[in-house]
Amino acid sequence: MEQQHRAVIVGAGIGGLTAAVALHRRGWQVTLLERATALTPVGAGIALAPNAQRALDVIGLGHRVRALSAWQGDGGLRTPGGRWLSRTDAGAAAARFGGPLVLLHRAALVDILLSALPEGVVRTGVTATVTDPGDDQRPARLTAPGTGTADRGGIEAELVVAADGIHSETRRTLFPGHPGPRYSGSTSWRLVVPAPARPFAPHETWGAGRLWGSQPLKDGRVYAYAMAVAPASVHAPDDERAELLRLFGDWHHPVPEILAGVAPDRILRHDVHHLPDPLPAFHRGRVALLGDAAHAMMPSLGQGGNQAVEDAVVLAHHARTAPGFVPGRALAAYTADRLPRTTAIVRRAARTGAITMLSARPAVALRAAAVGAASRFGPGLALRGFDGICDWNPPADPVPSPGDATRPA
Repeated sequence: MEQQHRAVIVGAGIGGLTAAVALHRRGWQVTLLERATALTPVGAGIALAPNAQRALDVIGLGHRVRALSAWQGDGGLRTPGGRWLSRTDAGAAAARFGGPLVLLHRAALVDILLSALPEGVVRTGVTATVTDPGDDQRPARLTAPGTGTADRGGIEAELVVAADGIHSETRRTLFPGHPGPRYSGSTSWRLVVPAPARPFAPHETWGAGRLWGSQPLKDGRVYAYAMAVAPASVHAPDDERAELLRLFGDWHHPVPEILAGVAPDRILRHDVHHLPDPLPAFHRGRVALLGDAAHAMMPSLGQGGNQAVEDAVVLAHHARTAPGFVPGRALAAYTADRLPRTTAIVRRAARTGAITMLSARPAVALRAAAVGAASRFGPGLALRGFDGICDWNPPADPVPSPGDATRPA
């Protein structure tokens, strides 16, 4: 019987978990090391576009994700006073990209991914460090205190997947000359609350240097997110709810109602960093970078987590172990597939983010006029901005998912 190849994944976020499932289904013996002491997903939602759903179909989980998700309905883009600048057509989007956008809580997605892994694969409270990326002749090596291997020279693996986030230590080890992440000039907030009593349509609202979005989840709650131009590493003098009330408290329904229903300690705030300078490659030796560690992007296209899911499935596709795994060839193919695509999306997200965060009144007025004018041509013009992103297909045949052909009632 052929011995299983061993893959070690560093980081148990969405990308790392998806990579663990995808590699496990390819026959790899997988160990996933997470520095946090428990897998407690952030209290936020995640939107999965058709491209990421097709990637999840490859590992047989797309139908489960759709079953637990809210299918995005018609909504649109608004001004802080409530005027609609443009309307979205969920049906037109689904027809154009081969499926709907769906939303679910990150905890639900993490549970789905964990359920597809054998017991004992995930080990928490472990900080893993790559000490040797290896090559075609020798394995990669990591140190991981707390795994019982520190006194025996560390861990050896045929493949290491670094999904250790935007401030990735592994990226710095592999590419010490790269400038790393850069502050975008904006900070972000995320929260999940019970739905307000009065109904509302899904929306994103653009103000002067500020943005708010409200999206219903299937379980009756609402996922809300916000961004604002702000200095780096500056937090509210009192609490984040008070800060959001100052910035958004007089905006249209349901924004004030959502803020009234959230406790200050349930609001997540993070400065928005990205990697505008692309890496020379997404691998070195036997180590592959994935997700934010490889191509962190602004959230303006909603593609950060989606691209991590794509990465995981493409990496597993190239890391086939039969008739033999040749890391140099396999990971070079992974880089060739992923680097150009994600670089283009990072740049598109940065351009879109700059437009959404315009602050000068003349620029904001011109933006509103341009969006309104474009909306008169129907949904096709707005959806064109996602061409080449949401219509992506994975390099493998999807696993059939029962019930996917029709939208649930």
